[in-house]
Amino acid sequence: MSIADSIGSVKPDRKAPASERLATILRRLSKAYPDARMALEFSSPLQCIVATILSAQATDAGVNVVTKSLFRKYQRHEDYLSVPEEELQRDIHATGFFRQKTRSLRGMAAKLVESFDGEVPPTMAELTSLPGVARKTANIVQGNCFPEAAKKDPEAGMAVDTHVGRVAVRLGLTRHASKEAEKVESDLLRLIAKKDRFRATYVLIEHGRRTCVAKGPNCADCSVEPLCPSSQEAGLGDRYRSTAPAARRK
Repeated sequence: MSIADSIGSVKPDRKAPASERLATILRRLSKAYPDARMALEFSSPLQCIVATILSAQATDAGVNVVTKSLFRKYQRHEDYLSVPEEELQRDIHATGFFRQKTRSLRGMAAKLVESFDGEVPPTMAELTSLPGVARKTANIVQGNCFPEAAKKDPEAGMAVDTHVGRVAVRLGLTRHASKEAEKVESDLLRLIAKKDRFRATYVLIEHGRRTCVAKGPNCADCSVEPLCPSSQEAGLGDRYRSTAPAARRK
């Protein structure tokens, strides 16, 4: 069952509480971006976790260029440990922050050997025990590679990247700043049913990429503009750009 089928047909305005607006927001975004999905390319849980680690402060398109050759060279977790650190740094250099990411990749691979028999684990608690894996990365890996585990895992949530954080702030779905990822995630989890969270993550990401962009939202072409308390079309202030303390936002 899709979000569109499962979250009702209430049509409140932008002044309504987030809990009353959310069903319509997600339904409209699902219609606007029917093919929304993870943009990183991978074919195994190991590749997924590596690509997601590399995507920090980098574009998904840029990461996909790097991993196209990286995944041919590094096919097992042991491969990230068997080469000199400097060699791995060169291989991922184009993704930025390559020294820190190299430490994360090697630490992650070592932890897989030490604690998980070389296999990427399925639960949030296990995933977040891996070096370089915070909740955002763990949610991405679990949701895409272990959906059945996600259904049963009480710690499963939503991946809050820069796009989700920005869109959540502008739509008034959180009172926290966009970079406070775990706090934004907590607010979203209170609003979005567990069965809808995976799909919601990717329609919010797609909306942030295509329409609700960082430099300035394209409100004139936004499918949820009538529900947005940051609408430039309506002459409202951009909550994402606001310097007011997060606690004052309403």
